[in-house]
Amino acid sequence: MSHDLMSPEKNVQRIMWTGTIWFVAAVGASAITLGLLLSSGWRPALLTKGLALLWWIGAGLVAVSIGLIGWSGCPILEVDVPTADRNKTRTMQLGTMLFIVGGAAAMLAVLLGPAG
Repeated sequence: MSHDLMSPEKNVQRIMWTGTIWFVAAVGASAITLGLLLSSGWRPALLTKGLALLWWIGAGLVAVSIGLIGWSGCPILEVDVPTADRNKTRTMQLGTMLFIVGGAAAMLAVLLGPAG
């Protein structure tokens, strides 16, 4: 038996509220990290082909993750609450995973690249 705290209605409300916070945090963390890298003179073109590919894949995953997290936090229910609960839960989980994996991949490429 499911606890009331995990009911579809409460879960959707929680995801829409926390999704907005996670969206702002993901955009802010990405902007600060990329801003500091670029202001230091670093560019993806400095990387070897393999590391550049790793960086671009990571950056792409982070971009997709921000979209997924943003959609999860959007206060729109596409059809009904059970469908929204399923979809928002899955996109929030996938978005969070892609943010972590993409960010780690991009930072690994930076760290393995030349020390400018």
